[in-house]
Amino acid sequence: MIFPKFPDNEKERIAELKKYNLIDTLSENDFDNITALIAAICEVPISLITLLDSDRNFYKSHFGLDFNQSPRNISFCGHAILQEEEIFIVEDSTKDERFKDNPLVTEMKAIFYAGVPLVSNNGFKLGSLCVFDDKPRKLSKVQITSLKALAKQVVILFELQKKNKLLTEFQKELQQRNERLVKFSHVVSHDLKSPLANITSLTRLLREENIQNLSKDSNIYLNYIEESSSTLKKYINGILKFYKADELIDAQKKNVELKKLFEEINEILMTDDIVFKFPTEGVLKNVNKAALSQIFLNLVDNSLKYNLNQQRLVSITYSEGPDFYKFSIKDNGMGIDLDVQEEIFTLFKTSGIKDRDSKEGTGIGLATVKSLVSKLGGTIFLESEPGKGSIFTFTIQK
Repeated sequence: MIFPKFPDNEKERIAELKKYNLIDTLSENDFDNITALIAAICEVPISLITLLDSDRNFYKSHFGLDFNQSPRNISFCGHAILQEEEIFIVEDSTKDERFKDNPLVTEMKAIFYAGVPLVSNNGFKLGSLCVFDDKPRKLSKVQITSLKALAKQVVILFELQKKNKLLTEFQKELQQRNERLVKFSHVVSHDLKSPLANITSLTRLLREENIQNLSKDSNIYLNYIEESSSTLKKYINGILKFYKADELIDAQKKNVELKKLFEEINEILMTDDIVFKFPTEGVLKNVNKAALSQIFLNLVDNSLKYNLNQQRLVSITYSEGPDFYKFSIKDNGMGIDLDVQEEIFTLFKTSGIKDRDSKEGTGIGLATVKSLVSKLGGTIFLESEPGKGSIFTFTIQK
């Protein structure tokens, strides 16, 4: 018997094999189906998917055998990965100097062998898809072609599992980072609220107690402090609202009467110079009212803030499909340039337009809206033209 040598790139080959995390894993239907199929095609009692570890030949799938590994130094596959040919065939191992006194031949009657190396995308031979018979024989052209084709399928499955594992690990890491970011945002935002409130109160108190003595410049400085505090407060509240979107998603679902929902929004946001049109009929079945209300509050509030007309118009329309509820919010506001429409749903991205109070937005409200819409299984898009208003259209899944 001649023991198989290690290939020249053995260290790198083993490192490549470890990346797939397949050694000592349980049987899987995807691989077992392949070994069963190739055994039927080649008309043999045994077929294996093998992985050559440093000292053993592990069987990822073993059709016709009740054990899942053997020593590497007696493996046929150890010889197969050393060959230049695409397939390694031993028609009669009893007449082959390399195998005739091999325990697999003398005790297990492994007389015939055919194996195709499993070559990774990086060019390393990890093991083989192989078949055994207990008598000398040959394979037909169809059987050889099938063995080669199914060996490629095995490698595709290996690569797919490796990518899925990397994706799962990435998703887990991303989730952990997001959880840390949410925790950090809550802590920072809450920690900033108290000193910010103190600054606002002290500024107001300073102005009231020294109103007769303040110079023009001092008044300008105090105004600047108050405006800066107000802007910072908007950012803090926006960040808290953005990261609380997940909490809204967990709210209990219920049936929602559209008329009642929009009347509540009307009561919160409307003033005398506003015309607010909305559907007065329709019931949404089993939806998240808390999240939906927040979406409408943000969108309608935006429509009102970024509108310089003496009479501000906001109109909401509603339609229903087999899988989605669809809403459009139309206004006669300032409108948004086409080149920034893609970005305004991104956190901290703004249109650059100032509102009725000559203040620029925080870039948090629309990001919150998109996050909520996405979590409700829907999409949102914008149609807008400067000077002619905007139409925000979104869907939520039934």
